[in-house]
Amino acid sequence: MESLFQGFSQETLWFLVVFYDLLLIVLLFKLFGKYGLYCGVILGIILGNLQGGKVSEFILFGNTFTVSMGAILYSGIYFSTDLLNEKYGKNEANRAVNIGFFANIAVLVTLLLSLLFKPSDLTGSASEVHNALAVLASYSPAFIIGSLTAYYISQTFDVWFFNYLKNLTQGKHLWIRNNVSTLCSQLIDTFVYTFTWVIATDLSLLSAFYIALSKYIFKVFIALLDTVFIYAVKDLKPLTKNA
Repeated sequence: MESLFQGFSQETLWFLVVFYDLLLIVLLFKLFGKYGLYCGVILGIILGNLQGGKVSEFILFGNTFTVSMGAILYSGIYFSTDLLNEKYGKNEANRAVNIGFFANIAVLVTLLLSLLFKPSDLTGSASEVHNALAVLASYSPAFIIGSLTAYYISQTFDVWFFNYLKNLTQGKHLWIRNNVSTLCSQLIDTFVYTFTWVIATDLSLLSAFYIALSKYIFKVFIALLDTVFIYAVKDLKPLTKNA
């Protein structure tokens, strides 16, 4: 896999992964309807949190941006809940948020339970896998709590605000509610998570703010991009009946 994308720049890879994420959600919706969108939310929160500690740098317009890789797949959650809200209503979108919250806790608890078992001495890979799971599952309780808090507050607000704007505009101007609700919600999420970085690491508030600003700029780009996708699929019907 690594050799396949060896010639791509970091910035090109970032765009391709964003495109992949949004296309994956469209495919899930087409195949499974609202249940596919539930799956999109679950994948987004779990994979976003697992990648939250992986930080990379991108150069755009001569400026270097430091961005957590978790921001890519995490941003796709807003696309899933907005599409649920648009096609199935606020209750379905809130249900997806709650399922994602529970699923993420279940995954983390299960990983922590697996760490109670000592790795076998039969093969060195057992110890490597054990240590990798330890890093992912327990490298910082503050990150876990902060991430879940930011997720639940921002996603709940996003569902409410999207529905509020939809009623306010009498169902017109999908691009307004899609962008405004997502950008405001992402700002809340980024703000809450900024303090998590300060508490969980040795970063200063200024450094954490810079990372948060970089993340938010990329989140704005993803929000604008997913508007194209939501218009492309707003009239799409899933293959699965009664979904």
